[in-house]
Amino acid sequence: MNDSGALLPWLVIRQDDNGNRYRVGRYATRAEAQKVADSLDDRGHKQLYWVERIGQTATMN
Repeated sequence: MNDSGALLPWLVIRQDDNGNRYRVGRYATRAEAQKVADSLDDRGHKQLYWVERIGQTATMN
């Protein structure tokens, strides 16, 4: 992991209707990343947004 990964280990990920995933941004804290994900999710779009830590992948149920 490089220095920026150590400083910004939290990612906001977006998944579109076709299952494509994109990194929206990197953040220093989980709380900061979750706030961004929540604000994007509140826009009424059909995309999914979630937070994950670098080196960990989310499991979708």
